[in-house]
Amino acid sequence: MAEKLFLEVVTPQKAIVSEEAEIVIAPGSEGEFGALKGHTTFLTSLNVGTLRYKDNSGKERYLFINGGFAEVLPDKVTILAESAERRMNIDVERATQAKERAEKRLASKAADIDLVRAEAAMRRAIHRLKIKNIK
Repeated sequence: MAEKLFLEVVTPQKAIVSEEAEIVIAPGSEGEFGALKGHTTFLTSLNVGTLRYKDNSGKERYLFINGGFAEVLPDKVTILAESAERRMNIDVERATQAKERAEKRLASKAADIDLVRAEAAMRRAIHRLKIKNIK
């Protein structure tokens, strides 16, 4: 049986996850990283993406992470995310609509379109839909 570490995922609004995990895999700004019990301490920023972890029962869980920071300690991983959603809470219709809006903005030739913002909205929508489609 694998040793456990404690995982906390917190946003400015609420705590999303607070439980033991066998492994945590997160979208670090320097690339995806994994942490097991006993990992070397480090701090990193996070990209938009998927946070995965194995819970006490060994089941893999998925969360959408919208950037933030991760602190990895030998016995604990703390994720301070701008926003986060559990897979079961992702609204597919809302994500699909956001993706369509972003596509229209990016295809537009209007000078007043904020391309960086539209690209960020597109990335968030795509990641949400990808997480929801995991089997």
